Amino acid sequence: MKRTIFTGAATALITPLTATGVDYDAFGRLIDWQIDEGIDALVVCGTTGESSTLTDEEHRKCIAYCVERANKRVPVIAGTGSNELAYALELTRFAGDVGADAALVVTPYYNKATQKGLVYMYQTIAEASDIPLILYNVPSRTGVNIEPETYEALADHENIAAFKEANGNISKIVATMQRVRNKLDMYSGNDDQIVPLMSLGGSGVISVLSNLLPRQTSEMCKKFMAGDVKGAAEMQFKYHDLIDLLFCEVNPIPVKAAMASMGFCEDFLRLPLTRMEDSNKGRMLVEMQRHGLI
Repeated sequence: MKRTIFTGAATALITPLTATGVDYDAFGRLIDWQIDEGIDALVVCGTTGESSTLTDEEHRKCIAYCVERANKRVPVIAGTGSNELAYALELTRFAGDVGADAALVVTPYYNKATQKGLVYMYQTIAEASDIPLILYNVPSRTGVNIEPETYEALADHENIAAFKEANGNISKIVATMQRVRNKLDMYSGNDDQIVPLMSLGGSGVISVLSNLLPRQTSEMCKKFMAGDVKGAAEMQFKYHDLIDLLFCEVNPIPVKAAMASMGFCEDFLRLPLTRMEDSNKGRMLVEMQRHGLI
């Protein structure tokens, strides 16, 4: 097995935004709080971080800022994927240059690459990178799925360490792990499947929920890894309704509203994302109150 980047829970961080740009003071407070609460790793400029609406300058500055602020207290994983190979290469090299521990590389969106194209793309980025890659499969947002055979074709590359799986298809995930277990670490990309995917050999989760509950999300993973499967499952059940509400509108609309209600940021998103609908937000706030978050 290659070096494991992290085990447990990594937070897919929101990016605190205002009408004038990134609020780095708020971002720094969030990073410090996450680490103080016991999170196992941080992901910056992923889907939850609204990377698709950040400028190139903001994207790079957020990566560098998170690395500097974390200061090696936990691993920092930089979102560097793109539907343009040259840009993905540039961002991945940049992430390595500023000290990120790994790169999270989403499948190319809109292009709808073939499986052969995915293999060539990931091999090219892995060859050019000084840091290990986590492949990111989220077909609901990109229009392409990484098939089990494709994972297998990439699994032996020394610089491809893991994958974040958010295809939601348990049967496909079983088929993938049958082929790549002991070669690639797997992280759940869906908060409602943390325990199920760990039961298939997963190493943890890259989580939206842990923006709100870093300690508890990490604890859920640690319980499972310590053999307390029942305890981990009880935590999965406990937070199921909150997880549903965090995804009742497209991510990161609900989690940005939730974090604003906790005082971590403004409830500001860039178009085409808009603020959470009042009816959904009301239900989410009630659930957050039930868990003592507000």
